[in-house]
Amino acid sequence: MNKDKIKNVVVVGGGTAGWMTSSLLAKVLGKTLNITLIESDKIGIVGVGEATIPPIVNFNSAIGIDEKEFIKATQGTIKLGIEFNNWNKEGDSYMHAFGSIGKKFPFCDFHHFWQKAQQLENGSNNIDSNSFWDYSLNYQAAKQSKFAPVNNIPNTNLPGLAYAYHFDAGLYAKFLRQHAQGMGVKRIEGMITQVNQHHDTGFIESVQLEDGTSVKGDLFVDCTGLAALLIEKTLSTGYDDWSHWLPCNRAMAVPCERTENTEPYTRSTAHKVGWQWRIPLQHRTGNGLVYSDKHMSDEEAKEVLLNNLDGKPLAEPKVVPYKTGRRRKQWNKNVVCIGLASGFFEPLESTNIHLIQTAAIRLVKFFPHNGINIEEINEFNRQSKIESEGIRDFIILHYKLNSRGDSEFWRACQRMDVPESLINKIQLFNKTGKVFCNPDDLFTEIAWQQVMIGQGIVPKDHHPLVDTLTTEQVNDLMNNLTTLINRTVEKLPRHDEFLTSI
Repeated sequence: MNKDKIKNVVVVGGGTAGWMTSSLLAKVLGKTLNITLIESDKIGIVGVGEATIPPIVNFNSAIGIDEKEFIKATQGTIKLGIEFNNWNKEGDSYMHAFGSIGKKFPFCDFHHFWQKAQQLENGSNNIDSNSFWDYSLNYQAAKQSKFAPVNNIPNTNLPGLAYAYHFDAGLYAKFLRQHAQGMGVKRIEGMITQVNQHHDTGFIESVQLEDGTSVKGDLFVDCTGLAALLIEKTLSTGYDDWSHWLPCNRAMAVPCERTENTEPYTRSTAHKVGWQWRIPLQHRTGNGLVYSDKHMSDEEAKEVLLNNLDGKPLAEPKVVPYKTGRRRKQWNKNVVCIGLASGFFEPLESTNIHLIQTAAIRLVKFFPHNGINIEEINEFNRQSKIESEGIRDFIILHYKLNSRGDSEFWRACQRMDVPESLINKIQLFNKTGKVFCNPDDLFTEIAWQQVMIGQGIVPKDHHPLVDTLTTEQVNDLMNNLTTLINRTVEKLPRHDEFLTSI
């Protein structure tokens, strides 16, 4: 193994992945490293990552970004959750709202109390699952297009609004580029024509640009997107294909004119094949169709997408082919791949930018300052694999639980074998109402509950703690919570007013 001190880090590729990684490295380790980023303006950015999840708020803060400046520079808006339309049956709708639902209890989750209240109200086991979101501050604010930073519901210890952002990914990359360069990251413009490896170890020693410039490094970060120039084309790391679980393999994106009311949530609408995203920005609305080319041609996809826009399209639809899965090793030799070079999760739960963030954080935690060793690489890769498989299962869940009968695409999703880890979660919730996650899992119990309840699972049982409350106590709990939530939302400004104030 190469035991030389790591001093020179070369990030290959810009975009969101390259500049997020460079910014964090510069902020945390910049005094001990020389960080160089190579990118070419000739290479475009894959612009499907315009929606995020709440951890990005802390990431931006950690690298020293002012929120108001960021929102202005990226034409950003607030995101309180993702609404899923037609995912169970045609006409159905539910939301994966960020933040908490109801009140936290020490030994069992709130939805057990909600389920009991529903049964008391109906005098049977029938449940109106839509009412679950009556107890979500995020959902109520989202559907009324309201937002302001709220840490807690006033006069309570109940948490306030959890939020993320929608933004223009290209503008975010430009904003981060300026930010990172201000912290000392050196940018080199150019196309890489050759990658040079050590003849014994296979470690990458340098990359050569089309003008003949050679850039040497001790550690390379591959942010070259789907091209995976270093991690795959050079090191042949291998790829775990998950398309037998996640059958969509193409995304078609197009921006359109913005609407008058800027909704503070992402919308995901299922069609006969695949689904369509809608991401509201200040200057336009981002749209796209995720589909399978085995079930729908590009021309058919274009027709579906253009017929379901809120406004006039602002460009010609752009197709991005992909294969859902992950690189077998996110760290191989002296290359760490981040972003689309490490794998592709369709944007259903807005995880691609989050995975850039967590990989960059993991790299800082595992940074091999005194030389690269296999033990560090193995643990880095082990954690990366666990994280990816947890997210994979959560995305598969949406497909598996659909009840649509209008196409072979959806019927095949219902029939497909899924990972045992996912089957166990579904069956446990179905029989007991319980769902358990590991502490490091991205998606919490509340996230799983929302998707499973939203897509038709009514648990056959509830936690016995619920039965220690009287009917009156259960009803009081529910009434008090809805009153607190409604009063809080009533006083919030409209989302557009918040944006205007910035």
